[in-house]
Amino acid sequence: MKQPKIKILVADDHPYVRDGIVSLVTTEKDMKVVAQAGDGVEAVALAKKHKPDIMLLDLRMPGMDGLDVITQIQSLGLPCRLIVLTTYESEQDIHLALKGGARGYLLKDTPRPALLDAIRRVHRGETSIPPRIGQKLVENMSHPMLSARELDIIRLVAEGKSNKAIGDQLGITEGTVKTHVKGLLFKLKVPGRTAAVREAVHRGLIRLG
Repeated sequence: MKQPKIKILVADDHPYVRDGIVSLVTTEKDMKVVAQAGDGVEAVALAKKHKPDIMLLDLRMPGMDGLDVITQIQSLGLPCRLIVLTTYESEQDIHLALKGGARGYLLKDTPRPALLDAIRRVHRGETSIPPRIGQKLVENMSHPMLSARELDIIRLVAEGKSNKAIGDQLGITEGTVKTHVKGLLFKLKVPGRTAAVREAVHRGLIRLG
């Protein structure tokens, strides 16, 4: 009995990336692209409409980023299995994507045979995490995670704001901000604010510009 083809949804805001994936998949007898999305909102809508087996998902997209798409797909209970395909390999992104429910995490420079293999493996119910990404995940586990409030504060520190200005913006006291700053300095293992911003960028916790 002939097996049905693996239905794939490609979600990426760069048309040339989508075109490349579509060209690759259409050469495979056991796969077909059923939809393409240029942003996160469209990705969720098309997933609801086409119910793909696999979604190849970029992390940085307009409207709704990839991590939010993962959350939406999981909350909707759709049968779609998610593979992140991105240029970003920060510990935080990897951790959050896999914790959110992604079954695979690949970089866009992944060789074509490895990408096709990942699609088939995830479709079978397995996971696909290359050794390089696995190492990043291990590194993340060795670092204490910043809380949501600490992430808010380090982003504002990166903008050059004072403790008082941060407190005013977040609706907390200057003393509370100082306490959070001390906590994030301890978690990031750095001596001061400038080093904290540099380390947060290095780990992919925040992005500048």
